[in-house]
Parts: sequence; C-alpha cells; structure tokens
Amino acid sequence: MYQYSQDDHQLLQERVSQFRDQVSRRLKGDLSEDEFKQQRLRNGLYLQLHAYMLRVAVPYGLLSSEQMRTLAHIARTYDRGYGHFSTRQNIQYNWPKLEDVPKILDDLAAVEMHAIQTSGNCIRNTTSDPLAGVARDEIADPRPYCELIRQWSTFHPEFNFLPRKFKIAVSGAIHDRAAVAVHDIGIRLIKKDAGELGLEIYVGGGLGRTPMIGKLIRDFLPPHDMLTYLEAILRVYNKLGRRDNLYKARIKILVHETGEEKFRELVEAEWQEVKESKLRLRDEDIKNIQAHFKDPDYENLSDFDSDFDKELISDPDFAKWADNNLELHKQDGYRVVYLSLKSKNQPTGDVTADQMDAIADLADKYSHGAIRSTHRQNLVLSDVRLKDLHSLWGELKTLDLATPNYNHLTDIISCPGMDYCALATARSIPIAQALTERFDTYDYVNDLGDISLNISGCINACGHHHVANIGILGVNKKGVEVYQITLGGSAREDASIGKIIGPAFTADKIVQAIADLLDVYLENREDPEETFLTAYRRLGPAPFKEKLYG
Repeated sequence: MYQYSQDDHQLLQERVSQFRDQVSRRLKGDLSEDEFKQQRLRNGLYLQLHAYMLRVAVPYGLLSSEQMRTLAHIARTYDRGYGHFSTRQNIQYNWPKLEDVPKILDDLAAVEMHAIQTSGNCIRNTTSDPLAGVARDEIADPRPYCELIRQWSTFHPEFNFLPRKFKIAVSGAIHDRAAVAVHDIGIRLIKKDAGELGLEIYVGGGLGRTPMIGKLIRDFLPPHDMLTYLEAILRVYNKLGRRDNLYKARIKILVHETGEEKFRELVEAEWQEVKESKLRLRDEDIKNIQAHFKDPDYENLSDFDSDFDKELISDPDFAKWADNNLELHKQDGYRVVYLSLKSKNQPTGDVTADQMDAIADLADKYSHGAIRSTHRQNLVLSDVRLKDLHSLWGELKTLDLATPNYNHLTDIISCPGMDYCALATARSIPIAQALTERFDTYDYVNDLGDISLNISGCINACGHHHVANIGILGVNKKGVEVYQITLGGSAREDASIGKIIGPAFTADKIVQAIADLLDVYLENREDPEETFLTAYRRLGPAPFKEKLYG
C-alpha cells in the first residue's frame, strides 16, 4: 500500500482542524445549514433521511488490517456497531453525531485514512480491480496509476467545483472487474503486440436517469501522458459542462450532445496546451509510486496441494465455497478469497464491528495483513495459501462471511434505499433480503451460474441496476412503491445498459416476477454453460415478457 509522507500527514491534520472549527461554528449557530453544507460535503458528510452519513474513502479498495480495526472502532464507538461498503469501494457510517465527526476524522488520520472528496462536485475516490496486483489475467498493476490520479486530483484547485461529481475507474486485467465503461473516465491498461504498455481512455459513461456506456476516445496513450490527458479532459468538461441543469451536468451529457468526434477534437486541442507541462510523468515518477506496491514475501509453492484436494473431496460444503468464492492467483500455491457480505442475516454490504475486527485478524493470519473492498460490495483476502483455505473457510463460516455466492444470484448489489437515503423513492434492502430468502438454496443458485442482480431505490441508480443482467428499480407511483425490471445489462468488458421489460410490479409481486424470469432462462438455455446474459441476448425479450405479462 501507499505509505503517507510527512506532507500527507500534515495535510490531513490541518484538514481535520479546519473542519473541527467549522463543526463548532455550526453547532453554535454561527453557520446555517446552507452555509455549512459545502463544508461538510467536502469532508464526506451527508445529511440523510434520519441522521448524518459519513463516507470514508478507501482508495482503490485497499485496506490494511490496522485500518480495518480502526473502522471497527469507529463503528462501535460513534455509530450503531456496523458500517456499509458501497459500490465505490468506500465504507459509510449511517448514524454519526455531528459533534463526533472531527473525532472520527482524527482516528482515521492516525491510520492514513480520510473522507476528503467522497462527496461534492469534485473528483471522487478512484476505483479499481479488487484483484489488482494479484490477478492471474493481469496485464499490468493498476494501483500505481490509481495512486497517481489520487495525488493529482486531491485538492486540485481547478477541479474542486465541477459541474457535477466525477468518477474515474482503472483496470489492468483482461477481464474488467472495475466497471470502467460506466464511469466519467474509464482507463484500461493494455499492451501492444510488441509489449508496449499503454492506456485506453473511455469518457462519458455513467448511470442515473440517463445511463450511458463510455466512448473510447484514445485507443493507446503512453502512461507518461496519463495525467496531462486527464487534465485536458477535465478542463474541457469544466469549461463546457452544464451548470444550469442538474440532470444534464454530467460529462456523459456533454459527450453525447457534443458528439464523440468533436469531443475528442476538443480534448486533443486542450491536451496540446498541457502535454509538455510538469504533469507529464517521468520514468522515476512512475517507479517511485510502483515501489509502494511491491509483492509480499510469497513462498515458493506448488499450485497443487494434496491436503487441499482431499478436503475438497471429503467436505462438500467446503467444495461448494471453494468453487464459487476463490479466484486464481498470479502466484502458484495461493488463491484470492472473496468474503461474501451477502448473507441472508444482514443487509447487502453491511459488516459489523465484530466482523471487521475478526477480518483484520484473519488478514494478519492468512493474507499478509491485506484486505480489499470490491465494487460489488464484498471484501477480499488477496494472498491466501492453498493449504490454509480450509482453516480460513471454517473461521469465515463462524463469522457468517462464507456464503458461496460470488457472482451468483444472491450476490446482490443494493443501495440503502428509503430506509436511509433522503433521495430514495422506494425501499431496496427489504427486496434484497426477500430475494435472498426466496433463493436460499445452494443447488438452485449454483445451477443458475454466473448472473448479476442489482437493486436501486431511485433513478439515481446507486445500486447499478442498469448494468445488471437483471436490474430492479424502485419508484413511487401515486404513493405506492413499485419495482421496474430491466434485463440485459452488463458492467464487464461486454458492457451494456439493460432495457425495461414492461410495467412495474408491487413489492409483494416482485420476487415471484424474478422467479418467473429465471424459469424462462432455465427452460430455454442451450446448455448449463450458457449464462443468463448470453441466453437473453440470444432469445431477446419476447419469452420473458410473455412469462411476466401473458
């Protein structure tokens, strides 16, 4: 992980001190809520339906065990004993008291964490592949490039008040696990045939009320030019982005209305102004950052372990978990482990303080103290030896973190919905829990295979329903919460926006509607290897509509 310099520490301490003074003035009444709003947003503090919500940055999803213990301490001391991991790999606390927030920020700063730029019209936390640096299909490690973006974008004076919030994602693997196509800027690390490393730059992706897939505006950019090219894109957006209409302020609208070719021309022209500036990365700049992301001391192990194989045969429950929640590691003898935050016993993405402390202990014991958060609201232990997997699984079971459902039906993305959010028009959490309870059968869920189901409680689409194979959007219709279904979305390298299948369903009908859709898939798939998305794209919407609406 990136280690803070003295300047980094001083910056955080000064920021906490400033915000402590602002909070004091707000509590005394010297600042009105309207006057205080922009100050709290710049420190990640939202005013939600029932209380304040603090969003803590987890840069590109990396956490140490020490940081996780601090997050547990905050949940236990200042909240109601839990936190919520979001689709931006951050963690949110739903019940902090305003007077306690400076103390929380002090605790975070002590372990090199903060809440800066997790809200407001600025460049938000850069997200990435949760398998960065360990994935077997990785072309290049994206973490150093994420860190360079973090340092460039934090407190950037020109981009501190953009037309709207701005999100960047970076992926370095063949398979896109960072959803780069639905970000304001998406970056994919690639290599030419000769082995030269470069970047693909996508612009104008995003969800919300006008979902769009990003446009490829640069098919090969040398890494040294990354920051200057991003600077050019942001300059164009800052100058031309709409500020008179909240719903048309995102860069996706600018790209759409300007046209892909014209937008590319504008960026290229702006780039010429900054291309040779001090922002152009030197070899030593990249190497200095890369030095922060060295591999741990891996053992020289075989990718075959006889005890592991025996445990797979002798313990069917362990085999089910291993089949679904493990990923190949670049290092022989190791695996990446997904910790499912999708148990039927607590809301999607939630994790208790006791679980956080236990996860930190497991990271120290089994994974070099390293933890990752994912954009699908799960956690990862990135460096676990084959021979330790059965023991780890046993401990995860006792913590209710071993549901064998990664990338399966009950691995549901869900926003907090109307239980917490002031913007929501419908509840999300109860629908997610009802679906999990209805489909709480391993054989059935496993037979469905690779499938994504996401739920949003309003058109802002924080649950990413547009890019789920099956998406659910809760809306309020004449005082009644109803749920629209979209089909055919994807957030991977074959990214697509799902289409509304037909009229919405009431809360008591939506679970059966999903069951009916799954029946159509199972009855019509060509073989068990054909995924739901592949089958839907082959069949089209007609058989699904017929089943739902007759």
